[in-house]
Amino acid sequence: MTHDAMPPVWPTVVHMLDDAARQCPEGIALICGNEQLTYRQYAACVAGMAEQLRQAGLGVGERVVLFMSNSVDIAIATYAVQAAGAQVVPLNPAYTASELNQVLDNAAARGIVYDESAHAVVSSALHRFDASYRIGDAEGSQRLHRWKAQPEYADKLLLPDPESLSTLQYTGGTTGVPKGVSLSHRAVAINVSQREALVPTRPEAERVLAITPLFHVYAVSMGLYLAAYCRGTLVIVARYKPDIVLDSIARYDITLMLGSPTIFMGLMGYEGFARADLTSLRLCSSGSSALAEDTLRRWEAATGCTVCEGYGQTEAGPVLAYNPYSGVRKLGSVGLAVPQTEIQIVDVHDGDKVLALGEVGEIRARGPQIMSEYFRRPVETAEALRDGWLYTGDIGYLDAEGYLTICDRKKELVIVSGFNVYPREIEEVLFRHPNVSEAAVVGVPDDYRGEVLVAYVVADGTPVADDDLMSYLAKHLVKYKWPAQIVWVDQLPKTPVGKVDKKRIREMAAQVPGYDS
Repeated sequence: MTHDAMPPVWPTVVHMLDDAARQCPEGIALICGNEQLTYRQYAACVAGMAEQLRQAGLGVGERVVLFMSNSVDIAIATYAVQAAGAQVVPLNPAYTASELNQVLDNAAARGIVYDESAHAVVSSALHRFDASYRIGDAEGSQRLHRWKAQPEYADKLLLPDPESLSTLQYTGGTTGVPKGVSLSHRAVAINVSQREALVPTRPEAERVLAITPLFHVYAVSMGLYLAAYCRGTLVIVARYKPDIVLDSIARYDITLMLGSPTIFMGLMGYEGFARADLTSLRLCSSGSSALAEDTLRRWEAATGCTVCEGYGQTEAGPVLAYNPYSGVRKLGSVGLAVPQTEIQIVDVHDGDKVLALGEVGEIRARGPQIMSEYFRRPVETAEALRDGWLYTGDIGYLDAEGYLTICDRKKELVIVSGFNVYPREIEEVLFRHPNVSEAAVVGVPDDYRGEVLVAYVVADGTPVADDDLMSYLAKHLVKYKWPAQIVWVDQLPKTPVGKVDKKRIREMAAQVPGYDS
């Protein structure tokens, strides 16, 4: 199959699960801790919960919030809401009450499913919902039925309309109020097949390790849906800990691992990493944020396992490009556009001029996986969706072979003395220094130069002198790209999904004495 050819496409991901349950009913679908479900049990549980939701009026046209941590339950609930015909709204269960209510002001959801442990936070919002369900063991809770009590729902999975809405996925919100990305069933399902064209799985032979949160689009698309697509086993880690991850890889013969830069660095820095049995791994996927080339090289050298890095965003269903598993992988690149997707580079000012190969500009894309809208935000929708194109807000370039390289976010662009500077370029140079484990570079206002750069650096071992690090940077970067300040820290602030929190770092940088000297 060529990279442009499409593998089988299901009308919705619920059709995908239904097909898996019919083709391998006794295959193990889900494992989390001591609990596991076959595909027959999985589909029956989804069908039973979907019926319960429909009886509560949470069917076609409604939205149901999931406020849940990684578990078998969130996997079931995700599919069940969709099977009921409603739109699933997965939210971060670590939200405070104010953060939760801020999102709910926009979501207009009529139902919520939440973990018992989150009841104290959710209680302030329960008046918003017609129906609410706790997943837990507290006495008096309204419980959603589990598969053991619902064998009568085997082979009765409801299948939604492909043109209806599947998911309302809120963006991370690190730069302001989160926006709800509305995706149709068809968009979500076709994107799984688009990714499959470049990074194919083996039917009934994959064991997928989900470490990142299943309320996030990356883990859902590349874990929950991917496992059902290939009729494989999804092994869910309830909470990331290096020893649990490494033990799970060996215990369950994991073949595919969903990672992020934070996870790869954390595992390699763990004292038991060198002794871990990782021989079952054949492929690791990196997502959530850009993976430094040095981290990728170190991981592949240590494990012998290929890392395929791709690119996408919530608004794109989420995958737009991927380095192919078979064929040319270009380190530093995020690969080729997935089938049925067009990617262009346009000028960063108004986005009308298409730039030549090799020129750096804003990435825009169009394809069947693109969002319908930002829910109840027409101004932001009109800004992002123009003439059929999604304007991603990311900066990059295409080479002669069509491989895409990401330079930075448009909003991260720093203008120093009139020169455009992309912080990721400086970060990549810092990553290659042997005494640096993590780095983040931000711009802050400066009266003379407009903006200057401040670098936050985490040491790998003993920190080096600032002058020595600056001398190293001077060998690789033109002077206007040099940071005005280097700040050594024990760790970088992260968002709940493991991304470096640039908003928080900019706030920290504004407080650095003498940054504008």
